[in-house]
Parts: sequence; C-alpha cells; structure tokens
Amino acid sequence: MPPRAPAGPPAPTPPGTAASPIEVVRWVFDIVNTHRAAPLRDVLTTTSRLRLPDATHRGVEEILGFWDGLFAAVPDLTVTMQAAAEQDGTVFVRWTLTGTHTGAAWAGIAPTGAHLDLDGIDHVTVDEGRITSDFVVFDRLQVARQLGLAPAEGSRLDVALRRGRGVLARLRH
Repeated sequence: MPPRAPAGPPAPTPPGTAASPIEVVRWVFDIVNTHRAAPLRDVLTTTSRLRLPDATHRGVEEILGFWDGLFAAVPDLTVTMQAAAEQDGTVFVRWTLTGTHTGAAWAGIAPTGAHLDLDGIDHVTVDEGRITSDFVVFDRLQVARQLGLAPAEGSRLDVALRRGRGVLARLRH
C-alpha cells in the first residue's frame, strides 16, 4: 500500500529565485504549517544551515529530518509569524509556535501530552531565493517547563534552584 499523503490543502507554490527574501520566509512558514517538510527542498541547498539552541542541522536532508521529527512529535504544530523585517537578504521574524507533544519522541523526550506555546525569533539569510542560514532563538527553559521537565516558574522548587545557583555563583568568586 503506498504511503498516504498528509491531509490538508495542497502545498503553496514555491516562491522562485526572483522572490524577495521575506516572500521566501513567508512561504517557508506556510509550508511548515502544512506539516510537510519535502517542499522545503525548493529553498534549501547542500550548504544551508539551521542553527537551533541545542543543535545545528546542515544541508537539505538534515534540515528536512529535523522538521519531519518535529511534525511527528507535535502533530498539531502551528507556527505563526508575529512580525517580520527584511534588509539586504536578511529577514528577522518573531514567531509563536503552538501544539501538543502527543506524537513521537522529540529530542529524546517521550511524548508528554503537554501543550507548547513558545515564542522565538529567526534570523534568516536568503540568497537568490535559497535559504543559506537560519539562526533560531527561543527559550529552552520555557520549553522544558511546558513539557514538565523543569519546575514551574515561581514554584518552591524553582525558587530553591535559583537560590542554589546564586550560592554557587558567589562561592566561585
């Protein structure tokens, strides 16, 4: 039996080499929200780089693998552009990611059933319609708290851990 195509609308048409950098980035966000990584091949190269706080993915296959893994882990993933600015082939995007970790393991973490509501920023470099670099910034502690891997902000355990870090810092000096 052939693999089933994901449900939902067809993927948006690739932007092409004449597209502005911000048009390329908007298209990527549209593709990500279809939960299909394969169309991203149209804007990646063998030297493209996706730099996240915990890993760097290089080349088309590694980057597609990252997205496929995230789609599998968070089946209801939605990434929304909140703001974007472009200058000279560089695009900065502030975004919000929402979804529920109910699918596959993600970064070695078994599904938690936790809802994610994450804010982040991308610094994307585009050259001739291709993404050369995407530097992603988000708060890993925010993710850990939402997945239940770190204590809730302001909880007794959180306060105790912060105090402990403060004591260690003073002892080092």
